[in-house]
Amino acid sequence: MINCKKVIIVINKEKDQVGNKLVVSLKYKTKKDAIKTIIGNFDDYKEVLGAAERNVIKVAELEGKRFTIKSFKHPNLINQVVYRFFRKSKAQRSFEYANKLLDLGIKTPEPVAYQINISTFLFGKSFYVSELVESDLTYRELTTDFKIHDHEAIIRAFTRFTYKLHENGINFLDHSPGNTLIKRTNSGYEFFLVDLNRMEFAPMDFETRIKNFAKLTIHKSIIEIMSNEYAKCSGKKNRLFLN
Repeated sequence: MINCKKVIIVINKEKDQVGNKLVVSLKYKTKKDAIKTIIGNFDDYKEVLGAAERNVIKVAELEGKRFTIKSFKHPNLINQVVYRFFRKSKAQRSFEYANKLLDLGIKTPEPVAYQINISTFLFGKSFYVSELVESDLTYRELTTDFKIHDHEAIIRAFTRFTYKLHENGINFLDHSPGNTLIKRTNSGYEFFLVDLNRMEFAPMDFETRIKNFAKLTIHKSIIEIMSNEYAKCSGKKNRLFLN
């Protein structure tokens, strides 16, 4: 459940069932009109993050601060009905999951707002806004560049971070190479989860925990490092992923 103390809802519509619904975090409640404007100007922004194959992420600036705006692909007709009446949108789930992660002590770019566009019977576009995190790399680079000077140290720290997710009952279903931002710090590393709309929150058995690593890499050397480090964290034998 979303913490209602953290958000303010702004609905711009004649009736409660039709129009644009903008939900803004309390941190940005005084900026709600400006946030509405930067979402409305989405097509004008030139800086794009990632491949933009399905969903498009652009960078916008507000009062000297940089934000990411994720525009989710317009759903097909069936999903327009599903998201309109039966299921939360990807934008809403991203916003709510981000708040839940922060409550659990897991880093993710600060959630700012989400907007959904609806008609009487159909769901339209949706947008998720968060603060931009400037990272040093993602997990993906660890699978392509084995000459990174702290390669093994990052993998081990990342594995400990994943163990923390699992201990908190966070099953990040899109735990894949591009969805963890990594920042080097004076004391080690910080990890930020992104692309949050597919998550489950429940206690995880050992098999589910191991399956959660499946999308990260096919490289045996990396798998062995993660297996060794997770075994240290969990007290299980060093046999993760190796069967």
